[in-house]
Amino acid sequence: MNSIVSRAKELLENKSVQVIVGFEAGPTGKARPAFVTYPSKTDILIFDERCVQNLAVYLTKKEVKQFGKIGIVATLPIMRSIMMLISEQQVFAENIEILGVSTEGKYLDIADIQVMQGYIEKCDLSNPSNDQETLAMLNKMSMQEKFDYWQNELSTCIKCYACRQACPMCYCTRCAVECNQPQWIPVQANTHGNMEWHILRAMHLAGRCISCGECGRACPVNIPCHLLTMQLADQAHKYFNVYAGTSEKMSSVLSTYEPNDKESFIL
Repeated sequence: MNSIVSRAKELLENKSVQVIVGFEAGPTGKARPAFVTYPSKTDILIFDERCVQNLAVYLTKKEVKQFGKIGIVATLPIMRSIMMLISEQQVFAENIEILGVSTEGKYLDIADIQVMQGYIEKCDLSNPSNDQETLAMLNKMSMQEKFDYWQNELSTCIKCYACRQACPMCYCTRCAVECNQPQWIPVQANTHGNMEWHILRAMHLAGRCISCGECGRACPVNIPCHLLTMQLADQAHKYFNVYAGTSEKMSSVLSTYEPNDKESFIL
């Protein structure tokens, strides 16, 4: 997309940013993250249907933050992730320049965070349609059928934690699975430990998942783990009328209480 290339070049030339985080074509033709620090290198940037990774995951990496102010090519899921990271004080709006891309694949002129918030509010924030269909199928199952489905899916987990590494909201410097005093989650991959890990991660993302699906795409054994967090995203909207990543001043869904909160979940 020429608009992204020209804008990235302009930002680097006038030193408004010190690095552009975007997409480039890898050696096999697949899109991969690109980190551009020189105006002359901006021609490598691309944007097309191959560019699906959530680049917001790099905003909290010290290797990227050390460059200085960051320009980032941002689709709707990336914009929502940035909003969540700002609301949780992991990044600051003044340190980020947005090179927006609309859901139709067109360049967006995002002047500041308020403009980005306005754009997000106008978009459909529900889960992707294909995932909605799968979730609808799962929600029709009995409790035992659901348990059997997830036990079967999660039995192939090898505990590589690619799902965690791909998620912008999994930014803890030390994860609970890396604590061994006490040992919260078994280190080895087994049915019990796998279930514990994925349930723990889903609960940590309740009200925070922006439904990008990156965790499911990153899984080397094709576990649809993104469906767990997307289901909770649906529940957060159903019970609390909240979609993650819509404001830079979002409160935590699970630690904020309002007198008019629904109580239909209480048995």
